[in-house]
Amino acid sequence: MKNYLLYSLIALVSLASFAQEETEYKKRVLESTEVNLLSSYYTQDGENAAVTGGRGTEELSDIAPSINVAIPLNDDDILAIDATVSAYTSASSSNINPFDGNQAADPFVASSGASEKDTWFGLTASYSHSSDDRNTIISANVSFANEYDYTSFGFGGSLTKLFNQKNTEIQLKANIYLDQWNPQYPIEFREGFNLNEYNYEGEINFSPNYSNFESLNRNSYSLGLSVSQILSKSIQTSFIADFVVQDGLLSTPHQRVYFGDIEDSMIENFMLGNDVERLPNSRTKLAIGNRSSFYINQNFVVRSYYRYYTDNWGIDSHTFKVELPIKFGLNYTLYPSYRYYTQTQTDYFGEFNTISSTDEFYTSDYDLASYNANQYGLGFKYYDPLNSFKIGGFGLKSIQIEYNYYERTTQNFNANISSLGFTFIAD
Repeated sequence: MKNYLLYSLIALVSLASFAQEETEYKKRVLESTEVNLLSSYYTQDGENAAVTGGRGTEELSDIAPSINVAIPLNDDDILAIDATVSAYTSASSSNINPFDGNQAADPFVASSGASEKDTWFGLTASYSHSSDDRNTIISANVSFANEYDYTSFGFGGSLTKLFNQKNTEIQLKANIYLDQWNPQYPIEFREGFNLNEYNYEGEINFSPNYSNFESLNRNSYSLGLSVSQILSKSIQTSFIADFVVQDGLLSTPHQRVYFGDIEDSMIENFMLGNDVERLPNSRTKLAIGNRSSFYINQNFVVRSYYRYYTDNWGIDSHTFKVELPIKFGLNYTLYPSYRYYTQTQTDYFGEFNTISSTDEFYTSDYDLASYNANQYGLGFKYYDPLNSFKIGGFGLKSIQIEYNYYERTTQNFNANISSLGFTFIAD
């Protein structure tokens, strides 16, 4: 009897200790290392290239592989590293120097010179820490990006708070980007360009207003706020606001502008620019939006997105997007989507050969013009929560394939975007 009582007492003490350990236990923010591999292929075509003053080929192809690695440092901290390489071939940028190819210079024909191809590289590292109760998340990030005419350094952070049994989430984030141009001016504006080496027609003094930019810095400061709320078992919504201030060289140095009050100068089939794009050295942007999810049943979800954007350059825009994920069992999801976008033009936009040489600011970049756009998408995702397929100590969590077709209804411009992604989890 005494032994029985002793064993019972030991069992009770053990249970109490186990219960205490269970109370103090906290789930890791990230159980194991995750690796995301993504590759995208982008092509576009159009006839309003900004490099040639809003008139010319916009053919471009780009392939961009990227890798993202999220590493749990302990129960509370995560380190994430994101690296992307983007290699593109651009008929538009090739005409920065249209005279270095093997055919007659023409805005609608790509030059085969050195500016036809380039590579962009970006690297971002971020660190996040979650509190013991998982109601506070603090994060910080640093980034670097570089291509042939542009270098960018960035840093920032965010603070996330969860309330109301994690049904409410508020996030405040801030980022700063300090960028530097290495301008690749159109060939006719460069020192050493000699008009007399070519058979030309028109005005000899084709660029009376031209001068190189003195300051080559571009700085961006952004502040964002988001509030997410679970309204019911079937509805979740979030409100988003972003405010951005930019200063410095906001013009793109290799984009030509043509004046309507100056005689044209031609070499072969190419018109020499009268100046490059000139835009104000400051800009403020404000965007507010809503993202909501409506769970119809276990197989159907409706996701909606709306954003209103405005800036002090005169652009106002509206974005609408709807996505309909359809689940087939536990492992498969098909998600068609549609996006509509419309914007007004900037105060400084003018079409090819219509701008006045007396204006202070001007651009013929159709990204800053008035237009409407549609995007149609279809994606497929395979998800395996058990990670049954293994590769070298990593289990395959998901495969994602997506295709989008984009068109501007008010301009002759279209694009195709394809992407393939894999997510692996360390055993």
